Amino acid sequence: MRIVLADDAVLLREGLARLLTDDGHQVVAAVGDGPALVEAVLTHRPDVSVVDVRMPPTHTDEGLRAALTARTHLPGTPVLVLSQYVEASYAAELLADASGAVGYLLKDRVARVEEFLDALDRVAHGATILDPQVVSQLLARQRRSAPLDALTPRERQLLGLMAEGHSNTAIARHLALSNSAVEKHIGNVFTKLGLPPDSTQHRRVLAVLAYLRS
Repeated sequence: MRIVLADDAVLLREGLARLLTDDGHQVVAAVGDGPALVEAVLTHRPDVSVVDVRMPPTHTDEGLRAALTARTHLPGTPVLVLSQYVEASYAAELLADASGAVGYLLKDRVARVEEFLDALDRVAHGATILDPQVVSQLLARQRRSAPLDALTPRERQLLGLMAEGHSNTAIARHLALSNSAVEKHIGNVFTKLGLPPDSTQHRRVLAVLAYLRS
């Protein structure tokens, strides 16, 4: 496979490159920050990218955000995320488009070489692979929060119509509301569900997913 690596830890990056090369794969790019990852994916269009969550400059979520950006430009491009931590909110976002070809493993899995290589191959071929700890934290996060409880009956009704695929205009017609009133209600729904303005997050999709999970 043709693989892009993104990790700011040089030793880990070079170690992964050696491991993958020894297994017969081609590392077409090895980068250390988010923008370089996006550029490498768009340039090389690899079979799969291996991405660290935390990279410069803030070492918080740049890697995962870059992976999401790359998948926005190239829908369904395979990404295997490696992290020392579980970033539950971004793991959920990575899964939000439901197109598959994503994985999220904790870095200690890399020590289990066969398991790591198998996960990489499966993600490259469209599978979704989640570390058991990631699954546990996603479920715990869902149990801890019941965001829909904060919605008014009207907001729940509106969100249900969104889940059915209705546009704002159709919702306004169905509920006998003005378009501005519908937009205001939708804004309130986003706020109560903890979905701040961000063009990369597809808030409408995430709101509908929250509704369906409930």
